[in-house]
Amino acid sequence: MKELLKIVIVLVGSVVLAITGLFYLAAGMMTGVADEFFAAIGKQDIAAAHSYLTEDFKASTDEAALKQFLTAQALLGFEQTDWSDRHIASGLGQLDGAVITGNGAVPLKLMFLKEGGAWKINAIRLQSEETSAGLPLRMAQVALVKRAMVDFAISIRDADMKHFYSTLSRRWQRHTTPEKLGEAFADTMSKRLDLTVLEDLQPVIEPILELDEDGGVTLEGYFPTSPNRVNFEQAYVYEGLEWKLIAFGLSIRPPEEAGKIKT
Repeated sequence: MKELLKIVIVLVGSVVLAITGLFYLAAGMMTGVADEFFAAIGKQDIAAAHSYLTEDFKASTDEAALKQFLTAQALLGFEQTDWSDRHIASGLGQLDGAVITGNGAVPLKLMFLKEGGAWKINAIRLQSEETSAGLPLRMAQVALVKRAMVDFAISIRDADMKHFYSTLSRRWQRHTTPEKLGEAFADTMSKRLDLTVLEDLQPVIEPILELDEDGGVTLEGYFPTSPNRVNFEQAYVYEGLEWKLIAFGLSIRPPEEAGKIKT
């Protein structure tokens, strides 16, 4: 019995070592991709840097847009990287750390996906623009909600969901079409509501404490319209260089029927 127990312990230990080894191998590969990406940036080779991005990232961010972002964040003056944390879960990878430039350190979070058996960068997030829990700052939440509602309002006004569709995450776009969105929001469209007035109102958003299990965030709340209240629920995932819509819902009803905002 003791010999069997020893064998089991050895086998379990071997499995743990194998898993640990695979983690460090994958983490090392992500770090290598990140360092090569920024090395290309340091050489001002934006085309080469662009090649390290996922297809979805490249589709939403061309070389000109990537260079504009890198310039705005002073990342073109890249000197070295300093990665402090590495995470891998459910096929998703993440590097936390900073890029050192001639002007100082820029705290970054890189998100990775595997494409064709290789790790690719799927998103670049500025840690200065989010809370310690990875949530967008309150001001950013308000901007996201207002932008989505205005984009939706434009399509409702034009009775054509093409504009709204163009603003969605690539993940959502792959599962819908402007025509399907038109069918889903046919009732709202038929009422010919002018929702563009929401652009001048500040939304009330329920407090959120953490990201969901997929790293996304859901923003719920309402616009203080009268006599009926415009209630919303918007879900976002981070793609490329920004949060993008992956789900959207709204209802228009009296405040007493809408429930209370959590505090």
